[in-house]
Amino acid sequence: MRVKGSTPTRNRRKRVLKLAKGYFGSKHLLYRTANEQVMRSLRYSYIGRKQLKREMRKLWIARINAAARMNGLSYSKLMHGLKSANVTVNRKMLSEIAIHDEAGFKTICDTAKEALSK
Repeated sequence: MRVKGSTPTRNRRKRVLKLAKGYFGSKHLLYRTANEQVMRSLRYSYIGRKQLKREMRKLWIARINAAARMNGLSYSKLMHGLKSANVTVNRKMLSEIAIHDEAGFKTICDTAKEALSK
């Protein structure tokens, strides 16, 4: 006796077509093209989650660099000075401080300058 497996197959196909909702053309109607597109889309979303982290870090560094240059330092000198002064603030927080609290960022830059001059 052979097993046809209609229920698991139908459920799998329904799941893929549900994920393909809103796709253009046959990609949301036909199982095979929908499955190809869903697999590709899932791969893109995985890659995109990694790229977002990179892009945000680049943005934070650009903001910190702009604010540091307004205070007479480059980004690399600022980070080296903070490391020398044992100040541990991550780049996300530094960029937020640079945007919202100019006086606070100036004190951070002064701390870095003092550590560099020693």
